[in-house]
Amino acid sequence: MNRYKLALLFLLLALLFPIGIPAQTDTAVKVLLVNAHPDDESGCAATVYKITHDLKGVVDLAVITNGEAGYKYSTLAESIYGMELTEEAVGREFLPTIRKRELMNGGKWVGIRNYYFMEQKDTRYSTDPSEVMNTGVWNLAQVKQRLTEIILRERYDYIFCLLPTDGTHGHHKSATILALQTVQELPAEQRPVVLGVSDSTKGDTAATRFSMLAKYPETKISSGKPSFFFDRTVKFGFKNALDYKIVVNWLIAEHKSQGTMQTGMSRGDIEQFWFFDINDPAKMEETKQMFERLKPIPFPKKEYK
Repeated sequence: MNRYKLALLFLLLALLFPIGIPAQTDTAVKVLLVNAHPDDESGCAATVYKITHDLKGVVDLAVITNGEAGYKYSTLAESIYGMELTEEAVGREFLPTIRKRELMNGGKWVGIRNYYFMEQKDTRYSTDPSEVMNTGVWNLAQVKQRLTEIILRERYDYIFCLLPTDGTHGHHKSATILALQTVQELPAEQRPVVLGVSDSTKGDTAATRFSMLAKYPETKISSGKPSFFFDRTVKFGFKNALDYKIVVNWLIAEHKSQGTMQTGMSRGDIEQFWFFDINDPAKMEETKQMFERLKPIPFPKKEYK
């Protein structure tokens, strides 16, 4: 076989059996993350890793803005990217491309498959969702239409979005509200289960409580507490020295334009998932079983002399 035929053979094998992408089946779990900014996916990164690697599932990400308002935190990244990103005009021009690249670099560590960029404006930090929900800053109809098309085409089992607690960024709240509204408008048989994401630290006595975001009844959670959990601190490997925080840190490390993001390294022990009232109650048990499947550690124990 000459070298050209050999090269073609290797190319075909690479296309048929892509390295680093878990094989998927028609019955694999399918999840869509709906976030406001690049880096919001870190909140459930360990769960995403387990779904894509252990369950051989599919996780895609829809991100509504490109995070250009994060220019104030780009000081250390200026030497990396060779531009004065902390100048607003420069940051807003170049951060969209930079942050998309960082997002996808981080996503490869946890197995995110597809990215859907909604290209809406990242304005400023505020805890008030009305700044985008009531002002026309985001094209809400366009975002919801795009989400509808993606959900109906891909037939996701779950949507993960950040829990819209009072103190969180208004854009985080808005992304979750739009995801919930979109799902509510779908035929009942085509609705994925929507779960809100938060995290907690072991030993923290101030547990997160949430029942509903005022003025947005679609966010209601009657239980007032999370229903499902993934523990990032589960130990494995030689001398039980490893845990899933390491994978989350890999992802965080890619978001170099966001200096404060790096201070989140190794924070958060438990990823919590909240079952919104808009979901079909019959899906509660099915969802519980999915999280149970994430608990086993797949790595064999090895002994060394």
